[in-house]
Amino acid sequence: MYAPASPFSRPIPSAGSRSLSGVYRQVGVETSVSGATPHELVKLLLNGYFDALAEAKGALAAGSIEIKGRALSRAIRIVEEGLKCSLDTTMGGEVAQNLNMLYGYISLRLTHANLKNDVAAIDECVQLMTPIREAWQGIASQANTAQIHKEVVA
Repeated sequence: MYAPASPFSRPIPSAGSRSLSGVYRQVGVETSVSGATPHELVKLLLNGYFDALAEAKGALAAGSIEIKGRALSRAIRIVEEGLKCSLDTTMGGEVAQNLNMLYGYISLRLTHANLKNDVAAIDECVQLMTPIREAWQGIASQANTAQIHKEVVA
């Protein structure tokens, strides 16, 4: 019911209970990450974030509090350990500082959503990150051109 659309959407089961699909998913994650440019890595993180929120909303609707908790925890980890930690507030200036504050706020709202089963808070977090995702998708061609130029020069 909560089919993943990105390699970061669900944790991989432990080796002892790993299904064949879990093994393929792990290979997909490793392949996606190992060959990805920095731009693609952020794209993967954003996809994982939105997948986790969709899963959390579906779990809430189905009454599965455990799945909701895991999905929201995953979204928070993506924001805190992936997106927020990758910011360079020195080089990124005001934009990076604003993103840092936004990510902090989103983490607080997702924690609230988890504690209170608040779908409106999840929806708010989706709305807050949608322009970031759209902007990131919009600069994809520029990032690819810069990466190709970097590889040619090197």
